[in-house]
Amino acid sequence: MENHEPFGSVLVKDGEVILRAENSVFTGHDMTNHAEMNLVKQAAQHYDPAFLADCTLYTSTEPCAMCSGAIYWSGIGRMVFACSETRLGEIAGIGLNVPSRAVLQTGARAVTVVGPTNLEGEAAEVHQEFWPKHLGKV
Repeated sequence: MENHEPFGSVLVKDGEVILRAENSVFTGHDMTNHAEMNLVKQAAQHYDPAFLADCTLYTSTEPCAMCSGAIYWSGIGRMVFACSETRLGEIAGIGLNVPSRAVLQTGARAVTVVGPTNLEGEAAEVHQEFWPKHLGKV
């Protein structure tokens, strides 16, 4: 990841990556600049909800409550994450620890959630390297 922050997302339609986004919380000095939020903002500018309903958002780490809400409101139909919010909390010691499924299941529209995937161990390793250097900066 270019910004060296361990969060990244891609939006896929019919097997093709159509958008990419990274976390820019530290580099952008904005706590809402999560990778998923950055991606959803791009998606909303380029595509309508009907198009997004057939898209999958792949993300390195389970989206927080804020990002899960944005994913819901954007119309994205499916989300896949590698590292769980619970595992991130164990590593970083921060977070709301609200599973994305808990947020998304309250909506009137279904969003398919897949994760954590079998890549959780690899995704967690990146966080284990990052957070000791950045705790206290959040």
